[in-house]
Amino acid sequence: MKFLASLATRLQRLVPDPFILALLVTLLLATTLPASGKAADWLGVLATSAVVLLFFLHGIRLPRENLVAAVMHWRLHLTILATTFVVLPLLGLGLSSSMHGLLPAGLWAGLLFLCTLPSTVQMSIALTSIARGNVAASVAAAAASNLLGIIATPLVAGLVLSAHGNAAPLSGIWKIVLQLLLPFAVGHLLRPWLGAWAARQRAVLSWADRLTVMISVYTAFSAAVLGGIWKQIPLVTLIILTALCAVLLTLVLTWTGLAARMLGLNPADARTLRYAGSLKSLVSGVPMAKVLFPSAEIGMIMLPIMIYHQLQLMTCAWLARRQGEASDDPV
Repeated sequence: MKFLASLATRLQRLVPDPFILALLVTLLLATTLPASGKAADWLGVLATSAVVLLFFLHGIRLPRENLVAAVMHWRLHLTILATTFVVLPLLGLGLSSSMHGLLPAGLWAGLLFLCTLPSTVQMSIALTSIARGNVAASVAAAAASNLLGIIATPLVAGLVLSAHGNAAPLSGIWKIVLQLLLPFAVGHLLRPWLGAWAARQRAVLSWADRLTVMISVYTAFSAAVLGGIWKQIPLVTLIILTALCAVLLTLVLTWTGLAARMLGLNPADARTLRYAGSLKSLVSGVPMAKVLFPSAEIGMIMLPIMIYHQLQLMTCAWLARRQGEASDDPV
């Protein structure tokens, strides 16, 4: 019985989380019933409005004290930000340069864009807690990463895509300012009045985040399906893309361990660096892609983000549990 219970637990860890399953259903719906004509136009307006609301709510929910904490623990947080916005983009460029012929240009653009995204908020904090890391530092790191990511992601993406030979999405920065940064700033200014309400509605707002991503994915993949995306990406290419995402995750997890040792971080801070530095935000990435890239390209841009998201959840959940069960183990 113990063996069966252990086996069931191990299998459960490999099952995709419900959000990924919902995204797969969304992809299936977009493939079989893609939105077109006036329906696509209305969905595009809805998706844009949902993105604006998403970042407005993010501004309301961001405690200012988290940013102050990030400044106080500067060595750890600079390393996390450098991992997120410098090391991972460089790793992506290294993969694209050495294995250029393995993927079409659109998927390489998506993989490189993935490398420039900010850290995920909820999962990096949750995994740090499971691993018995520095949870307070993880909260501060996630807040700083997502705030800086609104500007840093399009700028770094422009640099790495230009280096790879793709068109840089810098022309979309004004959309980032209007659709993401301005609503975020307004929401944060209103936090003294709306912050308590947002805290009470945390579960509802979390579902709103996911619904925004699903709407964006459906509209993007509807356009991609009508443009023939599945004819351009055979199964072998998807397998190669998944393998490259796994290689990228392995490299960044290795880097965070080495960086923690070089900096002499204590085990709790080292675990914070691992999970806050290596995870990438699907909730931020999909809306940003929709703002920055032409609709004809968004389908390929989103695929690496969704694949990496599931890989990081499965791998890091296993690592965090292992470290939590043996908190004295070296990183």
